[in-house]
Amino acid sequence: MQRHSRPIGTVGIVAMLLLCAFMLSAVRAESAVISVCPNSGIQDRGQTYPPGGIILAAFDGGSMWVYNIDTNRRYPLPDTNPCGTNCRLSRDSRWVTYVDSQTNAYAKMRLDGTERTQLVDYAADIEWWSQDTLLVWTPGKSAYLRPEAEDTRAYLDVHDVMAVQPGGHWGLMVEQRGDNFTRALINLDTRDVQGITDGYYDLGLEKPYFDAARWSPDGQWLAFTGMGSFNPQAGLAGGELYAIQPASGRDIVQWTDLTAVYGAARINGRTSTELSWSPDSSKIAFWVIELTGLNPEANTGIAVIHVLTAATGEVRSYCGFATNEHTPNPPRLIWSPDSHHIAFGGNVPGDDKGYLLLALDVESGVFTQLSDGIYPTLGGANPIAWGYPP
Repeated sequence: MQRHSRPIGTVGIVAMLLLCAFMLSAVRAESAVISVCPNSGIQDRGQTYPPGGIILAAFDGGSMWVYNIDTNRRYPLPDTNPCGTNCRLSRDSRWVTYVDSQTNAYAKMRLDGTERTQLVDYAADIEWWSQDTLLVWTPGKSAYLRPEAEDTRAYLDVHDVMAVQPGGHWGLMVEQRGDNFTRALINLDTRDVQGITDGYYDLGLEKPYFDAARWSPDGQWLAFTGMGSFNPQAGLAGGELYAIQPASGRDIVQWTDLTAVYGAARINGRTSTELSWSPDSSKIAFWVIELTGLNPEANTGIAVIHVLTAATGEVRSYCGFATNEHTPNPPRLIWSPDSHHIAFGGNVPGDDKGYLLLALDVESGVFTQLSDGIYPTLGGANPIAWGYPP
């Protein structure tokens, strides 16, 4: 889709035409999906598990816990609450943000719970915009940039914006057009400047279960899901993964052609932020759930992990684990600091261990049980972050 000025006075039918134009203009992906199926089952971890490090998770409902991979030990962190996606790993994978349970202020700490430092005493969320600059979202839905070490603020124009580009000033916006909601990528610096027409990309309709979007850590790519082509055999259209590099001025790229492989499929669940980029921004992990009917909540098969390599468009699926616990959301996928392993909480059918902390080696396709007893909090039995010890 080419850049264009913001549309004015549109209604539902126009939004549908824009979606069709978007799909036709996107560069089509290769249809092949490489299956990685070592047939080894879920393995028990040995004395060590590369790449080591610390995984933060919840093993009860009271606090965050440290799981030290190298020592195979775990312990709770005092003065913390179970945390979801608002505990964010720093660019070097050595710090994590959290909310202090005593003060309700945002702070950072090492992944073993040491060196705790207050960052902002009043915020709805904090992201790492760069290694030393924070993006602070206020409860009033404004946002500003501030150096980590000092309270100076540069406010951004983020009305209707859901996500801001790391290290940049592009924002993902959701806006209403008639009876529909649509997504757009907008330049925050020029959005209200008269005569500027090249700071806007239309990304199509905002539709539950087909609206995931996530910036790569380096800010180069916005990956997002959208509706694919209509499949006449299945009688419906499934989801596909698309991407755009706003700084390059290039067209939207269609990264997957899941319809050619599965007929029709859903990517991830209802939470729109769950696409999982590797720390080095080279790969993106997601769940694929085959659709058996028009209802993306009820007419579904099992969920299987897929990983796409951004540079080549190669897509791999991993057969060693599948789950039917995927609605409204499948397990959250957390990358290792070296971008070669993925951790998640999975309930293996037929055993009595409950939710396991599992890890996938994306090269070999082998799944390994690291620990058991993950406690479901905040909507799922999900790990929080995987980083380095001090």
